[in-house]
Amino acid sequence: MKVWKGEFGAIYTDRNKYQNESMDELYMKDFGITRTEMNRRFLGKLDRSMKILEIGPNSGNQLIELSKMGFRNLSAVELNPHAIEVAKKAVPSANIVQGNIFKIPFPDRSFDMVFTSRVLIHISPKDIQRALKEICRVAKEYIWGFEYFTPECTEVNYRGHENLLWKTDFAGEYLQIFPGLEMVKREKFKYLYDDNVDEMFLLRKK
Repeated sequence: MKVWKGEFGAIYTDRNKYQNESMDELYMKDFGITRTEMNRRFLGKLDRSMKILEIGPNSGNQLIELSKMGFRNLSAVELNPHAIEVAKKAVPSANIVQGNIFKIPFPDRSFDMVFTSRVLIHISPKDIQRALKEICRVAKEYIWGFEYFTPECTEVNYRGHENLLWKTDFAGEYLQIFPGLEMVKREKFKYLYDDNVDEMFLLRKK
């Protein structure tokens, strides 16, 4: 948390500020499919008035995407102060507050859907259950995720740093911890230029 809240996190924010079109171009280069299309496959039929919370929006890329899909009741919890400023400018209508994944500053079942996009990968395996429990606590119905995938937990060196990134089966982690969750949809997306895989999943409380 110290790393992501500080200068390292601020630099990450400035490096990852995309307009929706350029982000889609990046996803096409990586996967042969746009992020817009991925989101449509999972969220296309959901009520546009539902309350949605993103954990770790960073510069607001996914909030922009959801806004363009017509979702209008958006909130987010972000650790880095600079990222909050950037995201608020990107999506002025969203309620973006400072906080962290281990103590989400909202009551139980506050949001129809809670989601992360490449955020759980930065949570240490020894702490991941705490994070997932907080997400489940504030989610009323849906949990949505897009994360790096491997069948077994694997640490990855991140820009020369250890202890900052892990890949695993995050959907499986949710289902193992919370028997009250069911899988609505999951889909793996392999990178075009190597054997790495990301997974998008949508879970629902029974």
